[in-house]
Amino acid sequence: MQAKIIFITGTDTGVGKTLLTGLLLGYLRQRRVRALAMKPFCSGDRADVELLYTLQQRELRQEEINPFYFPEPLAPIVAARKHNRLVPLEEAITRIETVATRCDLLLVEGIGGACVPLGEDYLVADLIAGLGCQTIVVSSNRLGTIHATLATCYSLGRVGISKVRIALMEQRKPDLSSRTNGGILKELLEASVMVSVPYLGSNASNWKQINRSAKKIKKTLAKLLG
Repeated sequence: MQAKIIFITGTDTGVGKTLLTGLLLGYLRQRRVRALAMKPFCSGDRADVELLYTLQQRELRQEEINPFYFPEPLAPIVAARKHNRLVPLEEAITRIETVATRCDLLLVEGIGGACVPLGEDYLVADLIAGLGCQTIVVSSNRLGTIHATLATCYSLGRVGISKVRIALMEQRKPDLSSRTNGGILKELLEASVMVSVPYLGSNASNWKQINRSAKKIKKTLAKLLG
């Protein structure tokens, strides 16, 4: 039986996708779920890939976690063109589904936002639709997140993904909008599950800290996973 796949996308780069993916992975493995995580596309450094590699105790090789790597910090389609390399949608889906056969639940972290172009004729949203999987949208709880989150959800709706789960990542210094963003988004996106992930400190992305934090906020992570 193929594993359940959950795709973690975001409203932009740097909103906390890797941190949330790590927290979910830590929580699941602490509960003895046979869970793995991938970041199929990566541009620039591979710090995110190395973190997932450590969190899953090197069960996957880095090349399996991240089959499509480009050293330039550019959108994958731009970086791929620089190397005369094409990544067809079918190949990306196959790589993900192959890893999924090795576990009960596979977390797939996207790159950037849902409208990032990955290949010549598809975006992150199209990859999610091709996988037919549950989707989590990660958003920073700050001014501007209403527009960014709605735009992301509408772009996913364009390819038939209407039911998403939203993780609002709290900030070290909350602004005025952070008090109301969640309520407005919940009102406008009635079908969505929404959780608030607390600010976990400046060292939150350290793998040891992620495992500790996963225990601390296990109820929030359980709700997000459904």
